[in-house]
Amino acid sequence: MPFPTTISVEKLYRLFGTPGCPSLIDVRTDEDFAAEPRLVPGSTRRPHDAVSDWSAAISSTSAIVICQKGRKLSEGVAAWLRYRGIPADVLEGGFEAWSGTGSPTVPDALIPPRDKAGRSVWVTRARPKIDRIACPWLIRRFVDPGAVFLFVAPQEVEAVADRFGATPFDVENVFWSHRGELCAFDVMVEEFGLSTEPLLRLARIVRAADTARLDLEPEAAGLLAASLGLSRMFSDDLAQLEAGMTVYDAFYRWARDATGETHNWPSAKAGTRP
Repeated sequence: MPFPTTISVEKLYRLFGTPGCPSLIDVRTDEDFAAEPRLVPGSTRRPHDAVSDWSAAISSTSAIVICQKGRKLSEGVAAWLRYRGIPADVLEGGFEAWSGTGSPTVPDALIPPRDKAGRSVWVTRARPKIDRIACPWLIRRFVDPGAVFLFVAPQEVEAVADRFGATPFDVENVFWSHRGELCAFDVMVEEFGLSTEPLLRLARIVRAADTARLDLEPEAAGLLAASLGLSRMFSDDLAQLEAGMTVYDAFYRWARDATGETHNWPSAKAGTRP
């Protein structure tokens, strides 16, 4: 029987990728991680034996701790976090239970090196519209919640990436960019192992809006309109990104939970004939 301070894989699956998801902390041993170097989407690795040092830096209001089997390491780390005043649960069954259900896992080798503050740093062209908002949303929700995004003049992306240790995206001749008919968002969903039905549907919408093929998905026209509207509302790219996060949160929740729902405002009162 699960303890009150555990959370099931099913409950975590409903939380991950949403703005209200707790911090996900992977405390597997180096040996266990080396055997399967993949992460629950959005989780960050931390050494279990240094929890008293790094726990003070956790800024979130709650956390879920993940070890290999959901036993001593995650129980001990969660207890330390609660001691620090951070509500913390243990993933029931640990990483083995999560991956055993076929839930998505992110390959650690594809996550860019982190800076001294533990954040991945990305760079792309300024004045984003669609792909350059969609990709940061995907990264922050499913890969690295603390990721930093730099928007610079198009001709300086490569040099900034080199000088500041950033990973370029959605520009020509880089790994994280368009491939054939796919846009950068498609590529990230595939490469990061995030090919769930909701994200694949969202990827088609993003691709359709980003490549002027609005016939691919009926919702693409709405995303294009919202994206172009945001680009005119905000002169600051980072402020536009923050507003765009909410737009993509809404599209993701629709793709996950509401594709079969319609809305109608009846013109006749109940019990009367139209």
